Amino acid sequence: MISFNRRGLLKKIGGLLGFITIPGCLSFLNKEKTMQKMKKVIYHQKPVEQHWVGDGFHVHTMMQPHPNTYPMTSPFILMDYAPPRNFTPNSAQPRGVGEHPHRGFETVTFAYQGEITHRDSAGGGGTIGQGDVQWMTAASGVVHEELHSKSFSEKGGSFEMVQLWVNLPKAKKMSSPNYQGVKDQQFTRFILGSSCEGRLIAGEVEEKKGPCSTHTAMNVFDLSFQSQESISIQLEEKTNTVLFVLRGSIEIDKKSYGEKEILALSREGEDLLVRGEKGSKVLVLNAEPIDEPIFAYGPFVMNTREEVVQAFDDYQSGKMGHLK
Repeated sequence: MISFNRRGLLKKIGGLLGFITIPGCLSFLNKEKTMQKMKKVIYHQKPVEQHWVGDGFHVHTMMQPHPNTYPMTSPFILMDYAPPRNFTPNSAQPRGVGEHPHRGFETVTFAYQGEITHRDSAGGGGTIGQGDVQWMTAASGVVHEELHSKSFSEKGGSFEMVQLWVNLPKAKKMSSPNYQGVKDQQFTRFILGSSCEGRLIAGEVEEKKGPCSTHTAMNVFDLSFQSQESISIQLEEKTNTVLFVLRGSIEIDKKSYGEKEILALSREGEDLLVRGEKGSKVLVLNAEPIDEPIFAYGPFVMNTREEVVQAFDDYQSGKMGHLK
């Protein structure tokens, strides 16, 4: 297995971080077409050992690019999950990850507990707290930092976050950076089944639209089961779908999946039948795959090795800017 390790960069830029090259992937899953109507689970993973990203995020890396799995998850590249953890007050120096670069993709941070403050060299920034989402489009390149907020650092408390990396198509990798900080109350709510509460972050579900803008077609939402019940989710044919179980357990096609498990579904089919326990919470990611090669190296996700080499040169020469 080729490693994809970005952690060293967050401590010191310039070390060998590992790389992965993945060719265009649409044909990978289209070799075996079926007439099934229901989407099926084709891959699942239980949580791997936790590790620290900086000193503020103790995470399970639930998803990362690999030739065997990325065709099932594209355009979603990587997911880190920081499960609930109590932090003691630390007013002297906020914990987190200091100045580091990104190019060629987007980082999406879901705050479930605690607060994080972001600022970047393109002028984006803000603080997100419980229920909020930060959607940063690195695109042509930014330098940013992600730290526990001043208020959270002073008070301490429970901290839980998901960070997702979303690929950008080649045509948009060198577009202008952007930042979206969206508060919980801005997200559209909907109901599936009799009482399953949905919160729409991006895309369209049940003829409702989410507030976050995206560069490719996708639907991002979470579901909270208020009672034990089965629900039907309508998803487009030929799209990739990833489910992450944050709380409780769900059942698909008579098989149960528990907390901290991540599932990838077949592109074939348009319906997904999910049975959830009362209190279960699931993050749903659904999107059109990007059928392009990727070359992922540390903090950069481009299409070729040469583009990543150029990204390092641009960062080191200051073309991505610096924080003041």
